[in-house]
This record gives sequence, C-alpha cells and structure tokens, in this order.
Amino acid sequence: MAAQKFRIESDLLGEREVPQDAYYGVHTLRAKENFQISGSTVSSYPELIVALAAVKQAAAEANAELGLLSPALYDSISAACIEIRDGRLHDQFVVDIIQGGAGTSTNMNANEVICNRALELMGHQRGEYGFLHPNEHVNLAQSTNDVYPTALRIATLFAIEHLIEAMTILHAAFAAKALEFAGMLKLGRTQLQDAVPMTLGQEFSTYAVMVEEDMARLGEASVLIREINLGATAIGTGITAHPDYAQKALVALNRITGLELSTAPNLIEATQDCGAFVQISGVLKRIAVKLSKICNDLRLLSSGPRAGFGEINLPPMQAGSSIMPGKVNPVIPEVMNQIAFEVFGNDITVTFAAEGGQLQLNAFEPIIASSLFRSFKHLTNGCTTLAERCIKGITANPEKLRETLDRSLALATALNPYIGYKNSTSVAAEANALGTTIREVVLRRRLLTKAQLDEALRPEALIQPRVYAGLISRAESPVSGDIVQ
Repeated sequence: MAAQKFRIESDLLGEREVPQDAYYGVHTLRAKENFQISGSTVSSYPELIVALAAVKQAAAEANAELGLLSPALYDSISAACIEIRDGRLHDQFVVDIIQGGAGTSTNMNANEVICNRALELMGHQRGEYGFLHPNEHVNLAQSTNDVYPTALRIATLFAIEHLIEAMTILHAAFAAKALEFAGMLKLGRTQLQDAVPMTLGQEFSTYAVMVEEDMARLGEASVLIREINLGATAIGTGITAHPDYAQKALVALNRITGLELSTAPNLIEATQDCGAFVQISGVLKRIAVKLSKICNDLRLLSSGPRAGFGEINLPPMQAGSSIMPGKVNPVIPEVMNQIAFEVFGNDITVTFAAEGGQLQLNAFEPIIASSLFRSFKHLTNGCTTLAERCIKGITANPEKLRETLDRSLALATALNPYIGYKNSTSVAAEANALGTTIREVVLRRRLLTKAQLDEALRPEALIQPRVYAGLISRAESPVSGDIVQ
C-alpha cells in the first residue's frame, strides 16, 4: 500500500502537511482537528454546500464585471462552483457543522475546495496558490459574516421547498382518506370523553387542512429569509467591496439560484440580526406540534386491536414485540412524534443562539444552521414516511364505528331541540345507569315517537347544522302520535 503523500501549506500559525489528494487546505485541516463535536460535517447538508457555491460564483461574477477579477480566474472559479452545485466534491466539506468562529471554518472550507478545483481546471496543482488564492480571489470582497448568513438563507429556502413538497404528499394522502371515509358515521370525542357524532371523513379532512395551513405559513415565513446581507463584508459597512458590488452580486445570485432574493436595506442590522431564523424555526415548531397531535390521534384511534378504540387500522409495518407474539405497534406515528420532540428542542436552541449574539455579529449561526437543517431534514423525511408508510394504508372498521356511536350517551345532545336539555340530561343519566342506549330510554319513556326519534338521529342531521323551527320540547307539551312500547 502506497504511503500517503502530502503538500505543505502555511497560515498565521505556521506550516502544516495537507494530504496531497485533498481539495481543502490548511485552514480546513485545523478546523477539522479543532471541532470534533457532532460527527456531522458540512457535507451532510448538501443544500448548504450548493448555497455556498452559488454565493462564491455570484461574487466572482460581480468582481469580474467590476474589473477586479481577470476573465481567466473568473472562468475557473465559476466552473468549480458549477461542479460543486452539481454535486461534485461535497465529500471535501469536512468541517463539523458545529464550530466556533461564526462560520469562518465553513467559509474557508468552501474557499479552499473551490480554489484547488479551479487550479486543476487551470492546469496547476492543488495548493499552488500563487496562481489563484482562496482568500485573495475566491473570497474577494467577501467576509464570512456576509457569505455564511447569505448561504444559510439560500439553503433554508431550498429546504423550505423540499419540506413543502413532502407536506404536499402528506396533504394529498389525508385528503384522499377524507373522501374514502366520507360516509362513515362515528363518535366524536372531547377531553377523551364521548362527544357528538361526526364522520371519519370529517376527522381526516381536518388533518388535511392542518397540513395545508402550515404549508402556507412556510411560504409566509420565507419572505424574511429572502433578505440577504451579501456585500456587508465584516460588519455591514461594506469595507473592501466596490460600491456596486452588492447589487451586481445580488443580480448574479438571483439568476444562479432561481430565487427572488433582495439586499437588506440596512446591512449593519442584517449582519447581526437572526430574527428571520427564529421565525422560520417557530414555523417548523408549529408544523411539528400539529403533526405530533395528528399522530397522537392516529395511535388512539387505532389502539387495540381488542381493548382499545379500534376504529381504524394502521398498516402493519413490522413485528411489535420480542416477547408478545402477534403484537404490532404504530411505529410510523411514533417516529413522527419523536421527530417533533427533536424539533421542539431545536427551536429552543435557535432561540438561545439568536439571543446570544453580541454587538455587530452573531457568532452562533453554526448551531442555528445545525438545528434548522436537522429540523428540516427530519420533518421532510417524516412527512414522506408518514404519508407513504402509514396514511395511504389506513383502513376503517365501520362496524366498530357504528357500535360505539349507537351506545354513546352523547346522542342525547341531538335530542335537545326535541325534548329539551333537562329531559336529555335525564335520558343520558338513565341510559348510563342501566347500561342501555339513548334510543331505548327515549322510546320506553314515550318522549318521542319512533318516527320522530329516527328523524332526530338521522345521520345527516347529526353532523351538520339544521333548521329546528316548529319543534316542541317535552317540557312544554306532551308528544302526540303513535308510541312504540
């Protein structure tokens, strides 16, 4: 086995051996050694790498247009960035996503990988920075403090798109089940107690609406994310950048990414303010809360199969116990619950990190990035998994639905307009005491005729508003007509 070869690179701390086949350089090497924290490197977040390459390509284009970068150097930088945006060299982004330095290590990692690939394209060796330099050329008119936040915003917009795509699949699955179950009458529940009737279709339609609402909230939250601080350089004053650089870089970046980004009106404010990330994190928490609530419902409605609600059946995905034969657990809703718990914690982390910024910079954007991207990734995968491996395979138990509804004391609510609240309460209490049904007690006590009772408990009448004009309660007048004993 051939011995590994190295090249010598230097920085302000001195010389270091860098693996000859590495596209990263000495700054990345030191950061890789310093930040062995999460085990999750920048390469785990392809949206961020693509965003960084887009920023570097746009910056190079702007500097070339301003005559600050030669056509040859621009062409090589741009070509390297395009390759990275197409998915190449992502494995060279080896810095831990959680790092000190406000993202400087990630920015330098990008500068070095782009530079060394560009050098190759120019016919030079990696590390021959006399021809093209990571800082002097790839990072021209830039600072970590405007590159990193801009890349985070672009990556977040990419992540929003992916999450909305997954939520669209989930919404369609719930909507399809709402149609499939539209005619199945069942018992509603409030505070885990029997409530008035509804249809299983209505129950699933609420889940579709909940998902659809949060897709809209994501779109609203993306507005602030579209405001970037590229051109701010170190603290927002634009030092080292040409006066026209920010606008030219913005135009190039919008064309490269296909996004509608805008430059913040106050770059000093935009460089230190992480409020937009707090807002988007809050929306992710909202999504997680509602998805977890839905999964709680699914676990309850499918509980059993003999001793629980047993109203629906989740598709069996795997054996549920190493000791109890035949047991099947609601593993897909359970994993969605756990994703939600993680998102709640990530939101708290984003909150503290945004609050912890000081003066002209927030040094804690790396943990914001890590928290946000994990939330996005897991929610996206969770929505797709929930739709494909659970919702689409749900079936109903109509006999169980009808049996539970017929024995429910909550049916007495439908009799309020006919016999009054007081009589309805008495009927419910008697049925509960005797272990019988509302229907049986009403007929035995001659409170309504069979025809009147059938009309009062007609399925359509139980699940929507109706006109009760002309009805007379038992408290006001005795019921006339044939009485069924």
